[in-house]
Amino acid sequence: MPHPDRRALRRPARSRLRRALAHLLPALLLALVVPLLAPGAATPAAALGNGLATTPQMGFNDWNAYGCSVSESLIKTTALAMHNNGMQSAGYAYVNIDDCWMTRSRGSDGRLVPDPAKFPDGIKGTADYVHSLGLKLGIYEDAGLQTCAGYPGSLGHETTDAQSFAAWGVDYLKYDNCYAGPGCALNSCPNGTKAPAQTRYATMRDALAATGRPVLLSLCNWGEENVWTWGAGIGNSWRTTGDINASYSSMLSIFHSNVKLAPYAGPGHWNDPDMLEVGNGSLSDTESRSEFSLWSEMAAPLIAGTNIASASANTLSTLTNTRVIAVDQDPLGKQGTMVSSTNGLDVLAKPLANGDVSVALFNETGSTATITTSAAAIGKTGAASYGLTDLWTGATSTTTGTISATVPAHGTTMLRVSGGTGGGTATGGPVRAVGAGKCLDVPNSTTTAGTQVQIWDCNDQANQQWTHTASNQLTVSSGGTQLCLDAYDNQTAPGTKAIIWTCNNQVNQQWRVNTDGTITSVQSGLCLDVTGRSTANGALIDLWTCNGQSNQQWAL
Repeated sequence: MPHPDRRALRRPARSRLRRALAHLLPALLLALVVPLLAPGAATPAAALGNGLATTPQMGFNDWNAYGCSVSESLIKTTALAMHNNGMQSAGYAYVNIDDCWMTRSRGSDGRLVPDPAKFPDGIKGTADYVHSLGLKLGIYEDAGLQTCAGYPGSLGHETTDAQSFAAWGVDYLKYDNCYAGPGCALNSCPNGTKAPAQTRYATMRDALAATGRPVLLSLCNWGEENVWTWGAGIGNSWRTTGDINASYSSMLSIFHSNVKLAPYAGPGHWNDPDMLEVGNGSLSDTESRSEFSLWSEMAAPLIAGTNIASASANTLSTLTNTRVIAVDQDPLGKQGTMVSSTNGLDVLAKPLANGDVSVALFNETGSTATITTSAAAIGKTGAASYGLTDLWTGATSTTTGTISATVPAHGTTMLRVSGGTGGGTATGGPVRAVGAGKCLDVPNSTTTAGTQVQIWDCNDQANQQWTHTASNQLTVSSGGTQLCLDAYDNQTAPGTKAIIWTCNNQVNQQWRVNTDGTITSVQSGLCLDVTGRSTANGALIDLWTCNGQSNQQWAL
């Protein structure tokens, strides 16, 4: 379901503007748009594959701090500040324009018109300036009849709008979800005609691709329609919740929603818990550091949303902490997961490419508390001692296994743990078929050895929770019994069934989880494959010659 209460509180001006404009929309326009909304008009690709956002995108967006008060001057001033204050060198690349940048109606040629009072040099001139600093420009539109502030939406105009963006030199598109069809309201459609978001977003994906210009596509549909299950085929990131606001309670709620979705994130396709509120509203410096820590631990896009040109020293220090940013930008591309959560004391672990593990100790409560975990709990083994680096203070220490810190109320301690084995080589959780957006599944939680595994809608049940062990087995607890993924009868030919079997440490139960997204049999070298490139529940899994197709891409 959408989050109308949060969005209504966040954007009251937009609601009034939209309601007024909605009464003026001609019936003829609605009639013309209806045929464009037919389900199935756009078939989503199995994976986007545009080569962008191999690590989570970093940049700035004006909405949180400025709302509709966007201008060319603001964007240029912000870009220059980022260029000079260390943000650009820390990895921030995009300077993004949000809503309200255009005129209230399209031009006579049907194209969007930048507001000449706000953008006297147009979007092209603004982009040229931003590019001259070595940065990239982002823009905003909506997969509906109107934007969220009541300006012309892109629904039915995807091709011409994408062409405009490309001609102007746009590098990033934030694509919202308001007024999603004829008769629809701001962020709901109880009595209107609304195509599925997947269809509407895929149309813009294809229009952008047709321009030949690389444009990062950020889906902003507020977590509706389980976007995380299909977003990888459409965009580079997708919002998982309603809008954030500059309060601890909002940040905490969004964290709890987003942290559960780790299996769906990976290079080129990220869960997006919304823009950062670091430096805004009632957030204390401690709470701002928690938000930045948690977003980085969750491999989220880092999109600053404060007044950059006038940011305080503490705000800039938080936004440019390169040790924390390195966790967010780690090339392994794993989103951190919750190791434990007890009475508001949370432990998260994120495996890193060099074998280290980033640990976040988050104190949700209103009092200082000691949070403790262990090297074994975060996936580290095999060493007499482990190195600890505090990512906020830079302090280093060692431990024989206990990992502990005294954490202030609403605060987060981040530690990088080195030594032993684990980290980037230790993985566990659902195994998501990227092309289908479904999870590797033991049918009906059976314990019958020899049952061929399948894909099914991801559901967090035990029969979809897999562990890649140090001995290269893929184990699963099905029906209360631990079983292993197995190449049937030691066969090595393409078409061999992938089954479950009693774990026996034989070579036909050994699997490599590769950095290119494939899972290969150690015995045969064949790839784990969804038969027939099916995306349907119940599609069976076999082994096949590796071919680079999306039905052989997996995220563990």
